[in-house]
Amino acid sequence: MREESGELDRGDGVVLAWRRIAGHGPGVVFLGGFNSDMTGSKAEFLAGWCEARGTPFLRFDYSGHGASGGRFEDGTIGRWSQDAAAVIAALAPGPQVLVGSSMGGWIALLLAARRRVAVRALVGIAPAPDFTEELMWAEFPPDVRETILRDGVWMRPSDYGAPYPITRALIEDARDHLLLRGPIALDAPLRILQGQADPDVPWRHALRIAEAVGSGDVRVTLIKDGDHRLSRPQDLALLGETLAPFLREDGL
Repeated sequence: MREESGELDRGDGVVLAWRRIAGHGPGVVFLGGFNSDMTGSKAEFLAGWCEARGTPFLRFDYSGHGASGGRFEDGTIGRWSQDAAAVIAALAPGPQVLVGSSMGGWIALLLAARRRVAVRALVGIAPAPDFTEELMWAEFPPDVRETILRDGVWMRPSDYGAPYPITRALIEDARDHLLLRGPIALDAPLRILQGQADPDVPWRHALRIAEAVGSGDVRVTLIKDGDHRLSRPQDLALLGETLAPFLREDGL
C-alpha cells in the first residue's frame, strides 16, 4: 500500500511531519533517536517490511528534527514525549508495537509506563533511558558542565555529522523523566536489541532496563559486534524477526 504523508499541528503552531502506511492488524510505530529523523535506515527498512506484510506503519519527526517545525534547541525529553503521544493518538489508535531507537527507546518506555498510548509490545534498539543524566551529564568534564550551566548550551562534537547543541533545559527537564532509579511500570512484552560494540550506549544499560521493568516477558539480545545504529543487513533482519511474533492478529 502506498505511504501517505502529512503534518500535525501539535497545538501551538509547531507542525510535526509524519508518514503512514495503511494495513490490517496490529501496527508498528517507529520512534527515532536524538538528533535523527524518520528517513534513516531502520525507519526505511520498517516501512518496506511492513508494507510487504500489509502491516500498518507510522513514523514521524519530533519537533526540531527532520521535516518537523520548531527548533532542536527548544526540545526536551518531556516535549518530544508529548510530540510522540500526540502523533500516535491522532494517527495510530489502538494497541501498537512501539519500536524505539536510542532516545526513542526512552520515549517508548515513558509512553507505555505512563499509559500515554495503548501498547501491544515494545522493541528497543540500543534503548537509552536516562541518557542525558547517566551517559551525558555524569560523563561531562567540569568545564563542559560549567559551560552548560553558564551559557545554557554547549555544542557537542559528533561522529555522525556536525556538532549539535546540548542545552541546560534538556538536562534539567530530563530529570523529571528518569526511569532507571526505580521500577518501571511496564506490563507489556519488551524486546531489546543491543550491540556490545556500541560506543554510545553501554550494553550493560540494556540489562539494567530488563531488571527495572515490571513485565515478566523481557528478552535481551546482545549482538557482540553490533554498533549503536544496528543498521547492517543482518541487524535489520533480526529486527524483523523480533517484530513478527507481535503482529499476529490472533494474539501473541
